[in-house]
Amino acid sequence: MKRDIILKIALLVSIILVLLEHNFCFGGQSVLRGGCAKVNITPPVGIWLTGYGSRDKPSDDIVDELYAKALVLDDGENTIAIVCNDLLWIPLEITTKIRMIVKEETGIPEENIFISGTHTHFGPKIFTKTSIGPKVPASEIDKSYVQTLIKKIAGSISIAYKNMKEVRVGAVKGEVPEIVYNRRTKRIDGSLVMTSTIPSEKGELIFGPIDPEVCVLRVEDISGEIVGSIVNFACHPVSGSTYSDWFYSISADYPGYTMRVVEQMEGGICLFALGTAGDIVPIKRGRKPRLQVGKALGGEVLRRLQFVPTSGDVTLKALKKAVNIPIKKILSPDRIIETDKSKNYLTTEIQVLKIGDIYILGLPGEVLVEIGLEIKKRAGLENLFVISLSNDAIGYVCHSEAYDEGGYEPTSGTNLAKGAGEIIIEEAVNIINQIR
Repeated sequence: MKRDIILKIALLVSIILVLLEHNFCFGGQSVLRGGCAKVNITPPVGIWLTGYGSRDKPSDDIVDELYAKALVLDDGENTIAIVCNDLLWIPLEITTKIRMIVKEETGIPEENIFISGTHTHFGPKIFTKTSIGPKVPASEIDKSYVQTLIKKIAGSISIAYKNMKEVRVGAVKGEVPEIVYNRRTKRIDGSLVMTSTIPSEKGELIFGPIDPEVCVLRVEDISGEIVGSIVNFACHPVSGSTYSDWFYSISADYPGYTMRVVEQMEGGICLFALGTAGDIVPIKRGRKPRLQVGKALGGEVLRRLQFVPTSGDVTLKALKKAVNIPIKKILSPDRIIETDKSKNYLTTEIQVLKIGDIYILGLPGEVLVEIGLEIKKRAGLENLFVISLSNDAIGYVCHSEAYDEGGYEPTSGTNLAKGAGEIIIEEAVNIINQIR
């Protein structure tokens, strides 16, 4: 009898040791593991840049380098990957290729892989159909660079996956309202004025809403040392301006400086994820303002990163949904994005990742801030990162009022029909409710 008890105890101890060895915790929750990586994706000088249709020659300099930065998390049941790239945007065709490579190399499901562009207007042209101008000459697309780029972006996820270790995560919010404004201004009579730069005499201009929130995700190891971070903020990366001597220079724009400030002062790898910045631009533009905007945002991120409550007791989930959006019956002759005229709709996707009580929503295209604010209001979540230009490039996504007002975004800026913004809002709220 005594021998049987001893054997049972020994067996129980052995089982406990096996469970601990495989990172199992009592209560059913596995240890959260995570890793970050960054890969240099700077193209060679001489490549054509995108973001402005007025460029008439290739790039001639590199102000700062471009990166693909990845974060991978695994809770023992699910693995998710987020990669943010210093590019204008990532079309769905390229997203699909990257996901296939990552799935083959790591086993991460394609629906769990989240890919976004920071929207720098000083990055390379990588896709003919969605480069500025409906008909981009093939000579302006460096196909060899694009092929390498796809492998490098996929590689950043694979490296992060390989280097995972036990981590904790948490999120906080800050604000930097003083560095942005809404360029869709109005006169007293209600007529719209596109204000690319703030005039010295504002007169009677009425400025639209902004989203001043800075959402910050912290990933740290069990000793409290930072592994990586994500910064989510809504402001067009156009600080370099069309008037700067940097106009033909490769650059990550202000997000590059923000990430550099965080990495140099706090450590780890910092990812920048663009908020709904379709109509939100920096308060000033040029060489010095680019640095100022980047450092101001980086300073707020550093401040918030110091006091983030973190936990390793989180569950990961991912959900992706195809969405059909109607296109205009008559397309603008000077549209910035080409589309298939034979179809009455465009098929894209919305994605959401859940990291405990933190939600990361990925929306396609350049989404106007009014849409992002409405999603945040209706979702009612404390920690919601709304990231535009995620997984696809579909032009501007505007709310119905913008179509009535006119201006660049709802006219030549999009092929989507009126009502597109409301479809995105409904689908976004629905997918968030599905994953809760």
